[in-house]
Amino acid sequence: MRPVTEPTESDVARLSLVRGADEPPLLETTISQTLDRAVLRWRETEAVVSVHQDIRWTYGELKTRTDAFAAGLIALGLQRGDRIGIWSPNNAQWALTQFAAAKAGLILVNINPAYRLSEVEYTLNKVGVKALVALERFKTSEYAEMIEALAPEISSGEGEINSSRLPCLKHAILIGTHVRPGWIAFEDVPKLATEIHRAQLSDRDATTGCADPVNIQFTSGTTGLPKGATLSHRNILNNGFFVGRSVGLNPGDRLCIPVPLYHCFGMVMANLGCVVHGATMVYPSEAFDPLAVLSTIEAERCTALYGVPTMFIAELGHPEFERFDLSSLRTGCMAGSPCPVEIMKQVIERMHMRDVTIAYGMTETSPVSFQSSGEDPVFRRVSTIGRVQPHLECKVIDVNGNTVPRGTPGELCTRGYSVMIGYWGDPEKTAEAIDEDGWMHTGDLATIDDEGYGNIVGRQKDMVVRGGENIYPREVEEYLFRHSKIKDVAIVGVPDPKFGEELCAWIILKTGEDADEEEIKAFCHGQIAHYKVPRYVRFVEAFPLTVTGKIQKYLIRKQMAEELGIQEQKTA
Repeated sequence: MRPVTEPTESDVARLSLVRGADEPPLLETTISQTLDRAVLRWRETEAVVSVHQDIRWTYGELKTRTDAFAAGLIALGLQRGDRIGIWSPNNAQWALTQFAAAKAGLILVNINPAYRLSEVEYTLNKVGVKALVALERFKTSEYAEMIEALAPEISSGEGEINSSRLPCLKHAILIGTHVRPGWIAFEDVPKLATEIHRAQLSDRDATTGCADPVNIQFTSGTTGLPKGATLSHRNILNNGFFVGRSVGLNPGDRLCIPVPLYHCFGMVMANLGCVVHGATMVYPSEAFDPLAVLSTIEAERCTALYGVPTMFIAELGHPEFERFDLSSLRTGCMAGSPCPVEIMKQVIERMHMRDVTIAYGMTETSPVSFQSSGEDPVFRRVSTIGRVQPHLECKVIDVNGNTVPRGTPGELCTRGYSVMIGYWGDPEKTAEAIDEDGWMHTGDLATIDDEGYGNIVGRQKDMVVRGGENIYPREVEEYLFRHSKIKDVAIVGVPDPKFGEELCAWIILKTGEDADEEEIKAFCHGQIAHYKVPRYVRFVEAFPLTVTGKIQKYLIRKQMAEELGIQEQKTA
């Protein structure tokens, strides 16, 4: 991307370029140092409450467990910078692994609990995961069995794993009480450490810097197949701090966290936001359950709640909603996909979340760049994504890279502390996303008004956002092309009142072949994540094409919306 001339300060008032405040200063500490400081201030305050596990850890207990587990990871031979994956829904062990990995100088690799064989194999090998922490099973996902299917060498004995399909994986750690050959029990990891390992941990912790990589999150981003966005301590710790500050988190607040920890919303905005501000992380269930959320808010007297719009819709629409006392709620955050204005109003009125905020961002920016605050007028909080966060710059550009006037749609770009280090092992893709001047090109179409409030008006690319999950159509198309009967396929997102968007597949079959919708869906089940399985399948003779032969996906979306009788909702 070619650099463009930056506007002068006098241009800022009329151009779509906004800069966040310079205060308070950025945190220049590591995640481990931040946890240590939290213990000094709030040792007896509850840090983690996992309701479904009946687990309660104070900040003092969280640090003790973190130190012990981190020393055990070093005893396994994990070196600074090694990647450790975690494949599990929400639980206390997820949080413990997050903090222990940071203390041991490791890079945590978040693996989507919905992933299936081909996806987890790609993820583990792409970034060279050396140790994997996994729950044995959850619902229909047999995590341990899937890993053993990829690496049957695990069950052959003890010691390091030597797998042909997962060549980098050396250790498999199992969350749960069941014993499986070749797996190390999660609870046994701290027992592996000796005084030597604890001394090594102390040295490693002291020499870890805030600019060091600490997390890899896989995202389809703005182009192509999933890529590993590599984030530093400085990236995510500051983002958690400023999101929590906008929400108004204070020591003693209790944050209900139904969003997945594998996502930035859970591990950064929620977990790190709580540690920085002395709040309590409250996990109501392993995966989202609206009844569990409502029950937990009442029982734990939660003061804040995070979620994507579909979660709030499910909570408000639950048949037992009225019987729960939610009066303890004060604030929270709604993010992950465009927020329906009417839902935002109901959250404020019916859930007592008078200070609720909306946030916008992307994994590659740690994630939040725009956010409203409790001080914003209500009409601004229900109709915009707020204003740019401190220490960040955002601009809206046209197709030539020029900054557009206020109120004009264009591609949103972000620059500042939150921009990722890069895509792991993909310098070319990194250069496509981050230009020479450090601007992260989001691929989202946005406007910035005269007062600096942003609004997302569409997506420059074809990425689909289903219930907060980013799906890049090409990834699903690539998989469906494996089907022996399919000649061509086009994946688009169509409007959906519950999830915001659902996937639709238009398929051209090979000559003489016959197939139905269920066959296509069955081909996907168990191989790709459930949210990537197309809800709608249509068999067609041809696609609408441009003169140059490109598929006009907007016409497919339009036709499907008309067929389904669904229109886009007004969103913030």
